[in-house]
Amino acid sequence: MLRFLARRLLALALSLIVASLVVFAVIEVIPGDPAAFMLGLNASPETVAALRETLGLTGSLPARYLSWLGGMLTGDFGISYTYKVPVADLVADRLAVSLPLALLALALSTAIALPVGLHAAARRGGASDTAVMGLTQLGIAIPNFWFAMLLVLVFAVNLRWLPAGGFPGWSAGIVPAFKGLLLPSIALALPQAAILARVLRSALIETLEQDYIRTARAKGLTRSRALTHHALRNALVPVLTILGMQFSFLLAGAIIIENVFYLPGLGRLIFQAITQRDLIVVESVVMILVFAVILVTFATDIAYALVDPRLRRRG
Repeated sequence: MLRFLARRLLALALSLIVASLVVFAVIEVIPGDPAAFMLGLNASPETVAALRETLGLTGSLPARYLSWLGGMLTGDFGISYTYKVPVADLVADRLAVSLPLALLALALSTAIALPVGLHAAARRGGASDTAVMGLTQLGIAIPNFWFAMLLVLVFAVNLRWLPAGGFPGWSAGIVPAFKGLLLPSIALALPQAAILARVLRSALIETLEQDYIRTARAKGLTRSRALTHHALRNALVPVLTILGMQFSFLLAGAIIIENVFYLPGLGRLIFQAITQRDLIVVESVVMILVFAVILVTFATDIAYALVDPRLRRRG
């Protein structure tokens, strides 16, 4: 197990180095001067030169990359040109919204998908299975922003149970903050639950056709017990893959939902930074999101090894 962890940690470190090179290179290959791009066409040469000095664009490319990388390792992401505050403070404030939102949406998605997938697999070919497959296909097809607006219309405008948008902050209390995140998390969770339920159903059906399941059934084990006690664990590997991908999407790709509900999250921050030409924020937030995706992938690999011991021996 230690060798398996060491190999995965080495892969994580190499992935982060390659990702940092790619992110830095993409910012550098933007046509023109990044400082002039941030200030606009009407900026004076003196202002552009001063911003270049502030951004550290006067040195060589290797020196600038190492300086940027060293700053990230120490938590110094620079100063935002738009907000005039450290980027680390901006990210921390927005992460306090995006991370709970992603975790809540992932928990809702899993809580919905597991019983639905188990039910559909246990009744393969039946009317309930057909209904589940139809509903999950509908859940995948419906755009989440349209579903989000429908939720606002029903639960915020008509019933007035939940707020239509905005986030009161954690200082206002757990209950108001939870209410502010509930509708966006549902809008994010249901399409992901539809995908997860279909993957779980397919994996369970494939596992139920294995020889060891047929042997267990021949010895008198009921279908439901074989499904929950034997097939489910062996079907979790593709499910864990989808869960890891979904968490990465929910954390980094919820820009539309955050804008629909006016949530001050990471997705909205990077959208605003792009529109305001704040390349320091864009570079730093993209790198943080890349780190989060790679870290989730590493955690998924560890979960694989815990579910299937054969992977540890191969590792």
